[in-house]
Amino acid sequence: MARLTGLVAALRDHGFGIGTGETVDAGLALEAIGFADRERVREALAATLLHGERQRPVFDRVFDLYFPAKVTSAAADRIPAGHTAGRPGDAALAGLRERIAEALAAGDTALLDRLAAEAVAGFGGYGSGPGTDGWSSYQTLSRLRPETLLARVRAARTASGREPEFGDRLLDEEIRRAIEGFRERVRTEARRRVADRRGRDQVARRAVAATADRVDFLLAGREQLDELRRTVRPLARKLATRLAARRRRASRGEIDLRRTLRGSLSTGGVPVRPVLRRRRPGRPELVLLCDVSGSVAGFAGFTMALVQALHDQFGRVRVFAFVNRVDEVTGLLARGAADPAGLGERILAEARLTGWHGQSDYGTALDEFVERYADALGPRTVVFVLGDARTNRADPRTESLRLIAERARRVHWLNPEQPELWGTGDSVAPLYAELVDMWPCRNARRLGEVIGRLLPV
Repeated sequence: MARLTGLVAALRDHGFGIGTGETVDAGLALEAIGFADRERVREALAATLLHGERQRPVFDRVFDLYFPAKVTSAAADRIPAGHTAGRPGDAALAGLRERIAEALAAGDTALLDRLAAEAVAGFGGYGSGPGTDGWSSYQTLSRLRPETLLARVRAARTASGREPEFGDRLLDEEIRRAIEGFRERVRTEARRRVADRRGRDQVARRAVAATADRVDFLLAGREQLDELRRTVRPLARKLATRLAARRRRASRGEIDLRRTLRGSLSTGGVPVRPVLRRRRPGRPELVLLCDVSGSVAGFAGFTMALVQALHDQFGRVRVFAFVNRVDEVTGLLARGAADPAGLGERILAEARLTGWHGQSDYGTALDEFVERYADALGPRTVVFVLGDARTNRADPRTESLRLIAERARRVHWLNPEQPELWGTGDSVAPLYAELVDMWPCRNARRLGEVIGRLLPV
């Protein structure tokens, strides 16, 4: 039971909403199925603790730390003949690669588990101590290079008559998946060894990659951004439901005290039927002003796609992009609704966003926005500025931002950098934060929370 509570605590650290009832259900499931079959334990815990399929990769990695596979035999832990820890010999490396290729061709998962453990034991150790100071999956995989075994595995499978009926392309894809599975086995084994030395809790918090919605926008890779784009529609539906509920509550209005007291005269002064001031119907307008340069482009692209999915909630939505010049991209955003992955490239290719240099210049962009698009601002307009407020040492032109704040109903600045970095280097975030509300939005989860709270009704 200690392992179960440790697993639950680690998953909570990764943002999983696991309550006491779900933990009790997991314990009852383990009591029913026992611990003899590790994969049954994995599936039982996944069924009782997880809320969605996107949580499964993180769950599997944390599960492997708290319920490790029993592949650490003396054979797996031995240093292959021909080299010392962390210094492999060519013969040992070639021999291990050959055995990995044979196991991949045969599809022997149990053998691949043992080979992954042997690979980390022999080729993943680092340090100057008498044994090793730690274990590295990166070091192991960079020496083994299992991705280069594709041709060898293909030849072995073809020779054994295991070629699929759809030809070489399907076979290559199947082999690539098997190789990636072996690479994940190596990562799991390295984490397990580090956890044995440093403790499962610490490794589960620091060495297991977070779900895509908790990865910093500025650090997210292409695969993580692609996964984030797939969450746009579900997140938009959730925010739309929340906005609709807020709008219903707001439409009831406040109590009109004078009319309520007048109506209470017929009931002896008791206000049985309160009279409400009905709000004037009308949806707010939304303006997005987005920096699409460099590392903030992924943050801006995700936010633009999210707002596009929410466009029915507003009377009008206009979107402007800039690097050091501003151009309206509302039409491009509508046309790119079916292809959010290519939205950023399409904006950079079709909109005029740069002048004589390609670096972001917030001051020039704000000046041009006020000069060319002042008609986008009004008493019903809420403006969201997206960017890190790094001006590349150019004039921040705070007077233009002040003018935008005066003309609009409200201005919110969403910054993908953590507040500790505001004002460092070429960041002028503190200057802009004096004029408008600035909110840190480092990841998609935080962005959804902030937008859900700030969007007007």
